[in-house]
Amino acid sequence: MTIFERIVAGEIPSYKILEDEQHLAFLDVYPLRRGHCLVIPKKATDYIFDLEDAEFTSLQLFSKRVAEAMNKVMDCERI
Repeated sequence: MTIFERIVAGEIPSYKILEDEQHLAFLDVYPLRRGHCLVIPKKATDYIFDLEDAEFTSLQLFSKRVAEAMNKVMDCERI
């Protein structure tokens, strides 16, 4: 089981930013900048481009929601 699968399963604690049935966004434990977060599909995959087109599109739209929300509460130079 990967570290990401363990985070999704709740075995490893995380500070969740946003979550739905298919995706999870959480703060990076070793952030490069304040607010650095990871956005992952809950479906385990070794290579992001192995996702079906609809799954990949859904992940990108979820990421956009995360970025828009973070931009509202933080002074973001770039996302």
